[in-house]
Amino acid sequence: MIYQKTFRLLFIVALVIISSAPLRAADETLKAFKQPTFSVGFAKQDITPKAPVPMWGYGARHDMLSDGTLSPLFAKAIVIQVDKDKVALVGLDLGRGPTRPMMEKIRREIAKQANIQHVMISGSHTHHGPVIELLDLDGFGKGRFDAAIAYSQKLPDLLIEAILAADRNAQPARIGVASKQVSLNRNRHSKRIPKAVDPELSILRFDPLEGKESDSPIAILVNYAAHPVMTEGAVLKFSPDYPGFLEDKVEQELQTGCVFMQGASGDMSVNSPEGVHGPQAYGELLAKHVIKMAKATQTESPKIPAVQGRVDHFLFKSRVDFNNPLITYAYGEAFFPELIRCFADELKEGVPPQLNTVLLNKEIALVGGSGEFFCNHSSRLKERSYVKHTFFFGYCNDHYLYFPTIEAVSEGGYGADPSVSPVEIGAGEKMMNQALVNIYTMLGKFPEEETTGEAEKQ
Repeated sequence: MIYQKTFRLLFIVALVIISSAPLRAADETLKAFKQPTFSVGFAKQDITPKAPVPMWGYGARHDMLSDGTLSPLFAKAIVIQVDKDKVALVGLDLGRGPTRPMMEKIRREIAKQANIQHVMISGSHTHHGPVIELLDLDGFGKGRFDAAIAYSQKLPDLLIEAILAADRNAQPARIGVASKQVSLNRNRHSKRIPKAVDPELSILRFDPLEGKESDSPIAILVNYAAHPVMTEGAVLKFSPDYPGFLEDKVEQELQTGCVFMQGASGDMSVNSPEGVHGPQAYGELLAKHVIKMAKATQTESPKIPAVQGRVDHFLFKSRVDFNNPLITYAYGEAFFPELIRCFADELKEGVPPQLNTVLLNKEIALVGGSGEFFCNHSSRLKERSYVKHTFFFGYCNDHYLYFPTIEAVSEGGYGADPSVSPVEIGAGEKMMNQALVNIYTMLGKFPEEETTGEAEKQ
């Protein structure tokens, strides 16, 4: 009897061992194919100039120097990581994205120090930030605007610091997306009825992976298109204009970081409802929509965590001959000579904008163009990109003035005429077409070797 019981016990143990072996093998297989971690970090950096410098945005100011600060200027960064792939999204309280030499330094350093391969740095387009284009060369700013040159030399380091801090702060995260139509902007250019407009307000919400829905988000990214020119132009003090008040309100209400990324606002002005006056009231009104959307947004781990990106460099013909000294003189009188010399020197061979396309989790497209794109570029891109969500960031990674649509050029007027839109007609459409090719290539719809075009790839 004892032998029978022992045999039965050994038989059962053997069965358990044999039956568990496939389970262990299956478990090891699952671990081998475990999805990579989706991580997100946030950081911000004060970028307010400490000395008087020329103000960016209004030609009538010429080279008048700043006279203090209404509200500090910030760079706010979100870094997203999946395995070794990373993208940095940075919103600036500046009139434009960093210059091309600045971007080259930023890309080099964040790749070297944190293996960040993709970066999109978008100026909010406030007209109460500093000029950042002046150079340490005779006739290009040296000797007259040394404080501005010193600031411009320091700015890339401040942005690198913000990006690296966000990278260090990265933690496993969930993501949620929301958008709604908010009629707080209007078309300031077209005379056609109905006027083109892009009223889409979109947000990305990032939450800690293990957090509760009631916990504070890691960060909220906001994307909307409207010119931040609500602060009186005669005021020579630094201000982020309405985006700063929007971010402040969201951060206070949700106890999080908020990054504003300007949209295709080349022809989009603010459209304040009755009783709403000034940048604070408008920014806080827009923030109320963001807060309501954020609170209702459910976040989750991505089904297919992924960060993919492409950079395209173009060289378009210029409708203005910046090699003609009479033309550069006229521009210099309209703005100020040193600034125009810097700009004209960069455009003497043509207009060299940059296009950045990033695809998150195979379903969120982020597209950034280095200029003031008219809203129909963004609207048509969203219609034609067959992904769940598409964001367009203007003033991104450099700045080459206005990119009107072809039909807008046919109308003429400010923003479409060569004086402020020197780029060749149809340049914006070519860039948006390339963004679509990039999106579909990263989705695996097109073979990589069939998608090389006139743009130089990075």
